[in-house]
Amino acid sequence: MDSTAATALPDLWDRLVGTQPDPDLWVVIATMAAALAVVVPHTLWRLSRNAITIAHEGGHGLVALLTGRQLTGIRLHSDTSGLTLSRGKPHGLGMILTAASGYTAPPLLGLGGAALLGAGRITLLLWLATVLLAAMLVMIRNAYGVLTVVLTGGAFLLVSWLAGPQVQAAFAYAVVWFLLLGGVRPAFELQAKRSRGGAGDSDADQLSRLTHVPAGLWLFLFHAVSLCALLGGGRWLLGL
Repeated sequence: MDSTAATALPDLWDRLVGTQPDPDLWVVIATMAAALAVVVPHTLWRLSRNAITIAHEGGHGLVALLTGRQLTGIRLHSDTSGLTLSRGKPHGLGMILTAASGYTAPPLLGLGGAALLGAGRITLLLWLATVLLAAMLVMIRNAYGVLTVVLTGGAFLLVSWLAGPQVQAAFAYAVVWFLLLGGVRPAFELQAKRSRGGAGDSDADQLSRLTHVPAGLWLFLFHAVSLCALLGGGRWLLGL
């Protein structure tokens, strides 16, 4: 038993930190097309946007913890909205960074994922995503949120443990393309809502109140981060 564990642990570590071969270019392009297919059509976006909401609220929660705030809970709703609650000073740098991290989290996660895939770290990416989802699950405070995070984390876990290298690579590339492409659309949706007089308590408006900087400039930041992440991450994924 001890010898088996001694052999398995190094193998597990090598699998985690080792590199895997890049997929063929047609796989990279096919996964990009698949991501576009669930981001562009409104009907499919209504469903797939749940995954972007997980990344959005997870970004709020992670930055809240990193800046010393007390994270009290995260809620994910069936209309693809979400809410992250934390305790601490209602102003200051920590609050500003926490508020700014929602719309920027999905594209930045996609950019980080693209960097890992560009370095051939497919397995590491899948395992890191599983760990982050498991950590987020602890803070979920409603049934729908638990369901969506469990289903998402379960998909990563099954692919990580049971799928072959080619399926793992295709899945990882599809996820990263989805984060990069899906990370662009929410800022445009928020801009459209604000132009119609809605979303008065959005992240951009909260940031405006915290910093006395116009909400439009914060929207510009969200656009800049998502588009730059898409360009940079796309170059890594395509091997340019």
